[in-house]
Amino acid sequence: MEKLDLGKQYKAYYIATTTPALVEIEAAKYLSIVGKGDPSGEEYAATLQALYATAYGVKFWYKAQKQDFVVAKLEGLWWFDEAKYKDIPMADSPTQIPRSEWHFRMLIRMPEYVTIKAVQQIAEEVTAKKQIALARQVELYEMQEGKCVQMLHIGPFDKEPESLQQIMQFSEAHQLQRNGLHHEIYLSDFRKTVPEKLKTILREPVK
Repeated sequence: MEKLDLGKQYKAYYIATTTPALVEIEAAKYLSIVGKGDPSGEEYAATLQALYATAYGVKFWYKAQKQDFVVAKLEGLWWFDEAKYKDIPMADSPTQIPRSEWHFRMLIRMPEYVTIKAVQQIAEEVTAKKQIALARQVELYEMQEGKCVQMLHIGPFDKEPESLQQIMQFSEAHQLQRNGLHHEIYLSDFRKTVPEKLKTILREPVK
């Protein structure tokens, strides 16, 4: 049985250059969970546990149906209360907005054949069998970002403002305006990779 690898099937989705570029992103399905708070805190860790437990539950359920796939890279949409912090541009937000004030939607891309019904069933099984109550908050989420400016950030997360500044300058030079949430794709496992070698795609929807 051949195992579907979304990283290979949608190779362009997981590739970015170290300078800003304009790209077109296709519609896709994701497992998703929403939360708020410091990404180094316990609540964030609990949401990731629920997301991954459900993702592997979905994987093994479909494997039993002869439709096995590789669990894809972790992704995240990040935002904050723009009315409360209206004078802070995105490039400065990581350093000027408290980490506790950030909202997030963590994502793992899924094959097109995954259904809402299957995800709901598996989330209930994860809740009951593994005692992970947050699994009930995991959902199948569809997103179509369309036109985006993106670049590959290499290095620690606290250096992202330097890359975001480049994205902002590129957007201004090409008269592009924000059109969606800040999106990160974590190409590296940040539990095992030293900060200097972390690779993260930063993606900003524009119009």
